[in-house]
Amino acid sequence: MKTTKSKIIIAYEDYETLNAYIKGSSSVRDFDRKNAALLQEELKKATLVKKTELPEDVVRLNSRVIVKEGSKDKLIELVLVLPEKADIKERKISVFAPVGTALIGFRQGEKIKWDVPAGSKTFTIMKVYNQKE
Repeated sequence: MKTTKSKIIIAYEDYETLNAYIKGSSSVRDFDRKNAALLQEELKKATLVKKTELPEDVVRLNSRVIVKEGSKDKLIELVLVLPEKADIKERKISVFAPVGTALIGFRQGEKIKWDVPAGSKTFTIMKVYNQKE
């Protein structure tokens, strides 16, 4: 659950891809369904833009992101991917995992908060790397 007041920004292409996954019954694994439902609600309120107009510091599919948890000094680096490309050893996190649904559409410098099994977590998006199209 995101508690930030910011509205997410999504490229039309990512919006269509994510909606197709959410609507495809076999695409979203059972344990991701709750997160997919939360993401679907966020997508309904999102600002949609052309991929060429998406600011470079917005987290999108295939973004490499560095986040900082709360007031800790530890930085965490991950890549946000579709479920079939997720690989924890390579730090590739599904967009339907709790951290994935929390990050997508937010910008570098923003703080986000979401619920995980161990309680609430707050992260700051320190850096976003996106490939040039």
